[in-house]
Amino acid sequence: MNELQNKTAVVTGAASGIGLELARVFAEQGMNVVLADIEQPKLSEAVDAVTSLGAEALGVLTDVGSGESVAALRQASVDRFGSVQVLCNNAGVYTGGLLWEQTEDDYEWLIRVNQWGIIHGLRHFVPQMISQGDACHIVNTSSMASMCTLPFAGVYHMTKHAALALSECLFHELAMTAPQISVSCLCPELVNTGIAASARNRPADLAEENITEMQQMSMTAITDATAGSLPPRVLADRVLQAIKDGVFYILPPDDNPWRDTANTRLEDLRLVRNPSFAPPAI
Repeated sequence: MNELQNKTAVVTGAASGIGLELARVFAEQGMNVVLADIEQPKLSEAVDAVTSLGAEALGVLTDVGSGESVAALRQASVDRFGSVQVLCNNAGVYTGGLLWEQTEDDYEWLIRVNQWGIIHGLRHFVPQMISQGDACHIVNTSSMASMCTLPFAGVYHMTKHAALALSECLFHELAMTAPQISVSCLCPELVNTGIAASARNRPADLAEENITEMQQMSMTAITDATAGSLPPRVLADRVLQAIKDGVFYILPPDDNPWRDTANTRLEDLRLVRNPSFAPPAI
């Protein structure tokens, strides 16, 4: 999908991090941009940043864990711009700790955003794209956590594995039924975003209670690890190139330590050996 000018992109989680950089990149390509996020003040600032680049932009307050909210996002996008050619299901959250110490609300929160956020996006935007009949592209944000397993982040790994599997299945189904719609799955390494502080947007009905020592340790570790990591603009540029080239897997370079960790996991499966503890050498 090479021609993006005057087309429309919808990005969830667009008020900060990778989502905001995706919105900027699309604006630079001459696209109309719909920015969706649950954080209203930052969303307004993001819309201003995108319009300052000369793009037509619309901000829509959206809870990706709600099908009704995502349906309203689709309607607002079509009402404003008539059609949608690029969808980035990008919103994501993180919490860590021991699997048996995490509460049902911890599990529910990550599943609601990291899994249902993509599911709702597909259910409401794919029929719209099919009805348009033009070339479209969907990008689902997963993680290199979808290709390996590390301790104290199991719930996050679980949701990101699901995001990758869903994306691969979507790729096959659209190739068979609506080949004008292509798919990519973004699997980034550590990125300098605000995901370590995503509890700021945790809904009241899933409020965090009694943080355990291991949860605190995990959150401190992810905060420290992401602080000096990759700028999100690098990921946005990777996504843009993948859309233009029709590439499904958007991965770190071959020499990235996360690729080594993922390859070790693949070897575990190939050799039918117990899971290796092989954290990336970062």
